Amino acid sequence: MNNAVANKKNAELSTDVMALINESTGEGTVFDSSELQIPFIRLIQAMSPQLSKKKTEYIEGASQGDAFNTVTKERWDGETGLTVVPCYQTTKYLEFVPRESGGGFQGEISPGDPVISKTTRNGAKEILPNGNEMVKSDQHFCLVINDDGSTQPAIIDMKSTQLKVSKRWKSMISMERPLPSGKKPDCYTMRWRLSSIEQSNDKGTFANWQVDKVGFVETVQHLNEGKAFRESILEGAVKAAPEESSSSSDNGDDIPF
Repeated sequence: MNNAVANKKNAELSTDVMALINESTGEGTVFDSSELQIPFIRLIQAMSPQLSKKKTEYIEGASQGDAFNTVTKERWDGETGLTVVPCYQTTKYLEFVPRESGGGFQGEISPGDPVISKTTRNGAKEILPNGNEMVKSDQHFCLVINDDGSTQPAIIDMKSTQLKVSKRWKSMISMERPLPSGKKPDCYTMRWRLSSIEQSNDKGTFANWQVDKVGFVETVQHLNEGKAFRESILEGAVKAAPEESSSSSDNGDDIPF
C-alpha cells in the first residue's frame, strides 16, 4: 500500500474512531532494538512474485518498475519514485545455490575471504569453486522521507546491472562540492530521488534504478534522524532483514519484461 492509499483509508475512518486513535501513546510498539530488522526496497520486474495474485508476496496495484518494501509491502510508483537520505553504504558478497539445484540463500562471504578471487565467470554469473553463485551487493542504508514528512529506515541493495548505478551514486556523493567551511557535507545532509527506468541487454528489457539529486535536507528533524541512523549502524545496533530469495535472480535483478 502506498502513502496516498494509506492516507485515503485513514480519512475514511469516523471522527470518533480517529479521536480515540489520536490519544495513543505508542503502547506496545517498543521492542528490543536487537530484534528489529531493516527492510529492503527493490524494483518489481516482470517475473517478480509481487505481480502474481497466487503468491503470498503479491502487492495489489503493483506494476513492473515500481519499488516496494520487502517487509511492509509498501509500494512506490516507479516513475514518481521515492525520496531518500543516504546514511551508510557497505558492500556484501552473497552466496546462493543455483536455481537449477534447488536454490537457496547460503549466507554472506567475508570481504577478505580468498574464495572471492577464485570465482569463474558463467555469462553474467560469478561461480564459486563449490558450484554456488556469488552475488556482489552494494547496500545503501537510507532514510525514506514519506509524503507527510515522517521517515522510515530501509536498504537499497543494488546488484548485477544495478551496480553501475550504485557506482555512479557513490561518485556523485563523493564529488559533492565543499561547503563554505571548506569541508564536504555529510552523506545524511542530502536528499536523492530514486525512480526506475527501462533498460535492455542481451537477456531482454528490465527495470533499473535512476538516481537524481534533490538537494539538502529541509528540516532539523531529518538531519538529526539521518545522523542518528548512521551512528546506530556504525555501533551495530541495526541489521538487515534476512535474504529470503530462493536464488540470486529471485530478487528482481535482470529479469526481462
